[in-house]
Amino acid sequence: MKNRSFLLSALVITLFSFVSCTKEDSLAATDNSPIVASVSIDLVNELDVKMGTEISFEKLTAKQIGKTTTCAVITTESGSNFPKIYTVDFGDGCTTNGITRKGKLKITFSNIITETGSTMLIERENYYVNGNKVEGKIEYKNTTVSSNTPQWTRTVTNGIFTDSKGEVYFNSGTHTVKQTAGVSTPLVLQDNTYEMIDGNHTVSKQNGGQITLTILETLVKNYSCDYVSKGKIKVESTLLSGTIDYGNGDCDKDATYTQNGIIFPFTM
Repeated sequence: MKNRSFLLSALVITLFSFVSCTKEDSLAATDNSPIVASVSIDLVNELDVKMGTEISFEKLTAKQIGKTTTCAVITTESGSNFPKIYTVDFGDGCTTNGITRKGKLKITFSNIITETGSTMLIERENYYVNGNKVEGKIEYKNTTVSSNTPQWTRTVTNGIFTDSKGEVYFNSGTHTVKQTAGVSTPLVLQDNTYEMIDGNHTVSKQNGGQITLTILETLVKNYSCDYVSKGKIKVESTLLSGTIDYGNGDCDKDATYTQNGIIFPFTM
């Protein structure tokens, strides 16, 4: 059995580009920046979980993933016994797959994260992704019941996302992730499929509005594709009430946000 992070977002940080049917449409006048921020927040969370699972796979189980996904320096400050602590140092700037990170991640393992009950705690230290400062903790806990379907719970606490313009967004939430394909081939990652089956998170703009994003239809992510290819998220707030749709399974970066019957396409 093996673990791999489920990437909710594509491996690029982008903004929504809404195309309104009319300039007078009420949504065009609504502050949708919390939705925009949520995409980047999800991306960073998944990138960090991916980093942790790669360390677990390579350092704790001595398996080889074939190609590292970071240019950071990884060191350990623990001995042979658990818990094991690793520091991922991106220095003053480390770019991989078009994403530049700087600062550090501190990742603590209670055990190998493929073991039921084990946890991986990710903490950020003066950490930036593409110029956006990211704070808070992620706990990734193995809650597997059946070895045929590995499962994890991802919980974000005290999340703070400060974009390059200085806008601040507070965020938190919990999601359940299951591996639904590739379990029988533990030395191969390319055939893995992950499904985010439930959960929600909130994004609150400092001195502004808050949105709640809830899994409406299971999100599907194939390891071989950089993008979520299928599934829907329900968006709720005082003024925003719609659905993000990731498509029907094609590996592409296109998605849509729909509100009041009006479809707003965006690119991840």
